[in-house]
Amino acid sequence: MELRRRLIYAGVMLLILISFSTLGYRLLGGPSVGLLQALYMAVITVAGVGYSEIVATANNPALRIFNMFIVLFGVAVTVYVFSVVAAFLVEIEVTNPFWRRRMQTRVDELKDHFIVCGLGDTGRFVVAELQKTRTPCVVIDLSEENVRKMQELHVEALRDMLYVIGDATEEDTLEKSGLSRAKGLVTAVPHDKDNLVITVLVRQRSPRLRIVSRSTDRKFADRMMKAGANATVSPSQIGGLRMASEAIRPHVVGFLDLLLKEQGKTLRVEEVEIKPGSPWAGKRLHEIDLKGRMNLLVLGLKHPPGSGLPELIVNPSDHATITAGGVIIALGDMPDIDRARREAEGRA
Repeated sequence: MELRRRLIYAGVMLLILISFSTLGYRLLGGPSVGLLQALYMAVITVAGVGYSEIVATANNPALRIFNMFIVLFGVAVTVYVFSVVAAFLVEIEVTNPFWRRRMQTRVDELKDHFIVCGLGDTGRFVVAELQKTRTPCVVIDLSEENVRKMQELHVEALRDMLYVIGDATEEDTLEKSGLSRAKGLVTAVPHDKDNLVITVLVRQRSPRLRIVSRSTDRKFADRMMKAGANATVSPSQIGGLRMASEAIRPHVVGFLDLLLKEQGKTLRVEEVEIKPGSPWAGKRLHEIDLKGRMNLLVLGLKHPPGSGLPELIVNPSDHATITAGGVIIALGDMPDIDRARREAEGRA
């Protein structure tokens, strides 16, 4: 607000100076000097552009003294105006009031998206993976600088990233991220206590939302599960398992890394939910021919409890039956996975 007030003052000062100098050139220049000539002389003098004098001052000592006065004050006012305008433009770049409103409008239009709390060492990898797999998400972070660093690290993938600047432990911030319309939430802020608070708040507001919490302390992991988290992940534990796998099964790890780093494709192991009313419900795997039509490799078939079938079938045969409420676990490129999901929902 102070900077805006200074901008108004600078504009008023510039307007007064130009008006005063125009009037002076008009009166001191004689009857031959018109209003437009006086205004033009005032503008080029205040701006210091160095054009030839349109109002002659050589034979008019009073006008020449007046012109020197305008030059001195014009330089001072112009420098002040430019400095205030530059500071104002910087403030707009930092606070981005118009961009934030536009960003919030886009967030308000989202549904069935994921919310990621925290852009630290863990959160940025979560966001990058969601972006690569074309999963809509909104990021919550306290610092806009963290968002910019994230966008610089992954320029192409995160140029259009949606985010909310604020404290994820506050309900208002969670609501701005579209909590009531979200499909899931990942809380990956640095401190376990904050992750626990976010888990409690979110579970109270959304009983069915899937919550995954970051935890470095096993004690807090148990508390988060009791508070309503569907899963907790320890970066230290995952890192240790990865190091052990690199030591004892390097070729398997290398194969999985190739899948993740493949430049031409985004190969992932994904889920295709079979909701009630799906055209795939009741069919056998060979009837939908996922490998032949969509180049998807079926790794597992999960059946809902109470179906009378095994809960999970690994490497199912082509004659395995797909049940409503079940899940197909398949390996393939993300565009093919998306196509399978649309077809399973009857939207193909």
